[in-house]
Amino acid sequence: METQLGLAHFIGQTDGVGKFVLGVLLLMSIATWYLILTKGMQIVGTRGRSQRFLRDFWAAGSLADVHARIHAQGATDPFSELAHDGFTAVEQHTRKGAERLIDAGSADEYLTRALRRSIERTTARLESGLTVLASVGSAAPFVGLFGTVWGIYHALLAIGLSGQGTLEKVAGPVGEALVMTAAGLAVAIPAVLAYNAFVRRNRMLLAELDGFAHDIFAFVSTGARAGEVMPRGPATPVIPTAPRIAGVGA
Repeated sequence: METQLGLAHFIGQTDGVGKFVLGVLLLMSIATWYLILTKGMQIVGTRGRSQRFLRDFWAAGSLADVHARIHAQGATDPFSELAHDGFTAVEQHTRKGAERLIDAGSADEYLTRALRRSIERTTARLESGLTVLASVGSAAPFVGLFGTVWGIYHALLAIGLSGQGTLEKVAGPVGEALVMTAAGLAVAIPAVLAYNAFVRRNRMLLAELDGFAHDIFAFVSTGARAGEVMPRGPATPVIPTAPRIAGVGA
């Protein structure tokens, strides 16, 4: 009776090392799809909340209204967190002065540091899990290749011991072993695509957050959005663009 070849036969015939490699690839795949689903839902939810907050922010009558809304509803997105940190920094500096090293400097310098720290926290949160995706995308093909090499090695040993070196005896086991390479690629490709998509989305979000930080700085410091004209006495000077918040990539 002719032996039925295939994935099930390969798993049944492989040794502990082969099963371990398959287990590693399975764990990599589970981690990849877990991060894809969770971070994907997080991005969709954050985008919707951010758009609502920005719409309400620029429609508000005053900073006090925005502050009250954040206190009532909480900071649920990166933009509301940035605004909350900016308002809190101004309050703390006004109330406590420069009693501590972190409070030293002018109000503008303290506000700049607070906004920078807020963006750094958001960046760290956005990048969580990306290292796993990058590691899976780079390592999974080599893990699968190792499984293939190991499977071919054992298949050739078995063929040599049997003394039957015909093409049909060689092609079947070697073809089964190549399944490991295919499995490695199947795990790596989604991880690489998801990593690139998340990195691009994070870069765009941080660029928008950096621009909003400039608006917060100018609005809190002068009462006008960066680049807008604000009446001040008889003259109406153009408010210069606020200094760039250091530590944020373009």
